[in-house]
This record gives sequence, structure tokens and C-alpha cells, in this order.
Amino acid sequence: MTHKMMFKHRWLFAPLILIAIAGFSLITMLLWNAVIPDIFHLPAINFDQAICLLILSRLLFGGHFRPNHSRQAFDLRRKMASLSPEEREIFIKKLQDRRTMWWDHCDMRQEDEAKKPV
Repeated sequence: MTHKMMFKHRWLFAPLILIAIAGFSLITMLLWNAVIPDIFHLPAINFDQAICLLILSRLLFGGHFRPNHSRQAFDLRRKMASLSPEEREIFIKKLQDRRTMWWDHCDMRQEDEAKKPV
């Protein structure tokens, strides 16, 4: 796809984003009103408050922006490009070993919890 073709269809994204925000807000409102008033004796919320709650949770609990993430990915790509094929294989192997070790650790914890008497 060329840049001109992508620019022509860019106007389609705005309605999709608005529909997604409306959908998440509706789900948040319905879940809040079904659960929170009964458990914590808090008032029910309306649609506008659900949108504000989603924005607030996004600000408080992360995912603010992605520049740092993309910067880290760029740095990793740059470092990988500077490695020789042998060094790249060693690096990838170490990453896989680290991930495998983490999964094995999780599996061992689950096995230990299963062995505990109830």
C-alpha cells in the first residue's frame, strides 16, 4: 500500500475508534452497575462517568503512551543488526533459555501448590 492509499482511508479510523470507546464504556458501565453497588455500596454510574473512569484508569494504571516501548524495540533492532550471525544465535538462545527457565519456575510453583495439603 502506498502512502497516498493509506491517507485516503485514514478517515475510516476515527469512527472505529469512537465505536470502540463507546463499546468499552458501555461494558464498563454495565459491569460497574452490576457488581460494584452491591459489593461496596457505591452509586451506579452513567455512560459519561464510565468514559471518565476508563480514561482515569488508563492514566493511573499504565499504557499512557508507547514511545518508550517503540524506542526499546528500535534499540533492540539496532543492536541485533550490529551482531554477527553467530552472536545473534547466542543472544536468541539466551533469551529462549531465560523464557524457558521462567516457565519452568511457574510450572514448579504450580506443582508445589498442588502438593500442599488442603
